[in-house]
Amino acid sequence: MNILTRREFLKISTLSACTLVISTGLSGCDSDDNNIAVGFKHGIASGDPLSDKIIIWTRVTTEAESVEVHYEVATDEAFVNVIHNGVVNTDVSTDYTVKIDIQDLEAGTYYYYRFSSNQTTSSIGKMKTLPVGSVESVKMAVFSCANYTNGYFNAYMEASKIENLDVSLHLGDYIYEYGTYYNDDFEAKVPSYATINASAIGREFPENNNKECIVLNDYRKRYSLYHTDAGLQALHKAAPMIVVWDDHEIANDAYAEGAVNHDISEGEYDTRVEVALKAYFEWLPIRPISNKKEIYRSFKFADLVSLNMLETRILDRDEQLNYTSYYDSEGNFDAVSFRADLTAVERTMMGTTQLEWLQDKMARSTTTWQVLGQQVLMGRMNLPAEILTPIGMLENPEVFGITTEVLLLQINNSLGELAQIKGRILQGDLSVSDEKKARVNTTLPYNLDAWDGYFAERETILGTAKAYNKNLVVLTGDTHNSWANELKDMNGKKIGVEFATSSVSSPGLEEYLSLTSIEEAMQLEGTLELLIDDLKYTNLYDRGFMEVVFTAQEVISTWHYVSNYDSSIYTMNTQRVKSLKCLAGDNALTAV
Repeated sequence: MNILTRREFLKISTLSACTLVISTGLSGCDSDDNNIAVGFKHGIASGDPLSDKIIIWTRVTTEAESVEVHYEVATDEAFVNVIHNGVVNTDVSTDYTVKIDIQDLEAGTYYYYRFSSNQTTSSIGKMKTLPVGSVESVKMAVFSCANYTNGYFNAYMEASKIENLDVSLHLGDYIYEYGTYYNDDFEAKVPSYATINASAIGREFPENNNKECIVLNDYRKRYSLYHTDAGLQALHKAAPMIVVWDDHEIANDAYAEGAVNHDISEGEYDTRVEVALKAYFEWLPIRPISNKKEIYRSFKFADLVSLNMLETRILDRDEQLNYTSYYDSEGNFDAVSFRADLTAVERTMMGTTQLEWLQDKMARSTTTWQVLGQQVLMGRMNLPAEILTPIGMLENPEVFGITTEVLLLQINNSLGELAQIKGRILQGDLSVSDEKKARVNTTLPYNLDAWDGYFAERETILGTAKAYNKNLVVLTGDTHNSWANELKDMNGKKIGVEFATSSVSSPGLEEYLSLTSIEEAMQLEGTLELLIDDLKYTNLYDRGFMEVVFTAQEVISTWHYVSNYDSSIYTMNTQRVKSLKCLAGDNALTAV
């Protein structure tokens, strides 16, 4: 058994700021219960698994100033063979959350855990440490973008039923910071993002947390609300979770120095980030670190998978480029300046320190697969330039004196024409005019918040994987829709693949583009797969999650979709399930 030295214990305790307890085995101590009413209505969780240790978490529901909580870890679900136990104290300073780092565990082993206080016992959780040596397969469930007011977290519930699940990965937007209305101070209130159906489906914000999250108590209450969802609780009980934030855990379209959804009337941005991250580390089963922004970290699954979780939002990200900045007063687009800014070598999403860390991890790794768990699309999502203007106008069509319906008609007509032209070109039709070829081939990145807006740094990552001959797999969230891309460098060399998950419940392009049926969505999906060279699959309509399985020979991603998220009663949409695979050493996607 590895015994922590006093120096090591003090170092960990300092990092945790009194929110983490280290458990190395049986404590042999007990505590007297009292008459304080307690509960565990926010569930339990485990996370940040390593080969010999793992975090367990709960939150105590109580009105007491402080409360003692017992924990137990056993090798069996009946808790006959208890190998860890102890008593911890929690209070308002950590929002009554409890976090224990269970140490000295066996690699690749299932364990069970539970909490109790004052004759009240939590549910039982199941967790697994990471394997060492050699392992046949690794199975992950991947999630992103859970919006409470837009629907129930049925995707979590379904994933909790997966057999032999090693870990779940949450790639950001675990919560959303928005309130019920955008403009609470005005009599004519405008419903906030994804809140229109909240009342009808029973997912309204409570009165004490229906404003935008800005201060610590706002974020704490929002996590508290999310943790009452049955699907979320079921997923946390089923397997350890490895998490990283995106932007909505802080504010929409966040970057190092600010966010689109933050202005000075809401206080200092750094203060908002600080309190948002404090709540994040309190409410999620993640190992504490001294500088909370430096959340990037690695997990090794024996000889098979090296998982590198990246931070791409608030540590060092440069502000996103915006197309509107490159139009002059007469509406002319300055393509030269845009290209220069887009490809600037100093432009960063990760920062130098993190990038060097990632390069070192890749260089030293001997596992079959190099996996990046991160937030935004890495694949090249270049669309014909002529449709970007009407798409950009959709957000505020009234400003341009046009209706949404007219804009959508223009977009659909253009997409149809462009798809026909691209199809003729691919079929070798020599009669296609240069003018029409230019319409298809003159492209611009669709989403400058994604890696398309950070060109040089993406090339560095792809170049690193190429230099060390790595099998690169990028797992992505953020967009609310499903995507699969072949990752190519600027010279068209295939370097790796990307699997991007749909949202758990946040609305996607089906709402933004007013798609009213699966048939409409499927038509647009086919068009985009034709127009975007590296795109091999997309789903623009359904909510769900990815199941990703790695073996020494291949990686297979399967997209699962729920039939409904307006209610906790649902089935699976088996008509839309999709599986793609990539063979080790191939860097190409094929159907399963």
